[in-house]
Amino acid sequence: MQLTLIFGVAFAIGAVAFALQNNVPVTVSFAFWSFESSLAMVLLIALGIGALIAGLMSTPSVIRGQWNGQRQRRKLAELETANTALIKRVSDLESELAARGAPLPEPLSEPPPVVGLTALFAGNTEARDKKG
Repeated sequence: MQLTLIFGVAFAIGAVAFALQNNVPVTVSFAFWSFESSLAMVLLIALGIGALIAGLMSTPSVIRGQWNGQRQRRKLAELETANTALIKRVSDLESELAARGAPLPEPLSEPPPVVGLTALFAGNTEARDKKG
């Protein structure tokens, strides 16, 4: 925040110095429209119009990004709620099985490691033996 303020003040000082050094009157003509002003004012107006156009061009992507972020946060909250409910359900089912005296099933073991095609084509028998 303070860094932005410092840059803003430095830019304003630079703009004032620029305007004081470039106070030559110029005439700007476009089609049937024409006006006379100082060179600094014309350049600063052109800079402002350019910034405005850039802002208007980037607005749809910024809005789309905010909308996608909000949608992802909502989906994450839903999934966390569902995960919490499933964990509670598993806990309830395990306690129900324990109350009946039934043995709890063993957790699933880790799946076998995936062997890459390059290892299989190269004739790596250790990788094939681990797989099958």
